[in-house]
Amino acid sequence: MTFTISETESALVDACLRNERRAQKALYDRYKDAMYTVAYRITNDFDLAQDVLQDAFIQIFRSLKSFRKESTIGAWIKIIVVRTALKTIKKQPHFSPIEDYIVGNANKYMDWGNHLDSEYLEQAIQSLPVGYRSVFVLIEVEGYPHKEVAEMLSISEGTSKSQLFHAKKKLRAILENMK
Repeated sequence: MTFTISETESALVDACLRNERRAQKALYDRYKDAMYTVAYRITNDFDLAQDVLQDAFIQIFRSLKSFRKESTIGAWIKIIVVRTALKTIKKQPHFSPIEDYIVGNANKYMDWGNHLDSEYLEQAIQSLPVGYRSVFVLIEVEGYPHKEVAEMLSISEGTSKSQLFHAKKKLRAILENMK
């Protein structure tokens, strides 16, 4: 399914291509919050998400001339943010304190009773291991198909499906422990 860019977005992109600073700021302001959320969901780190956002927008403005207007500018920007976030987390050292893996750690989960809202669900998603979280967020939250996720993460489509299965299983266990 191909979407076409609206005239307003097209004019904004054209102004950005002419290096008009107000247009560049308008484009950034229009998408920064949504793209920060995407970056945070993938990185699970506020500061790292901010770095991803900055790096992604630098890349966006540098490669805007390659935007073919076959999709919305927002969809194109999101792909760049996702890829930048994935590259960034691949560069990060992956270690967690041993306490994170001890069953029954009182500090790991808070007693929220029977109340589960989006904040708690977001926290549960963020507690997933990096690989599980990346696949889960890209497929279940952002709506990418397994084929695209596999390409973005340089894994097979089967691995993407397996990671999603295990992510959901682990998420269920985390949510059960939150009760």
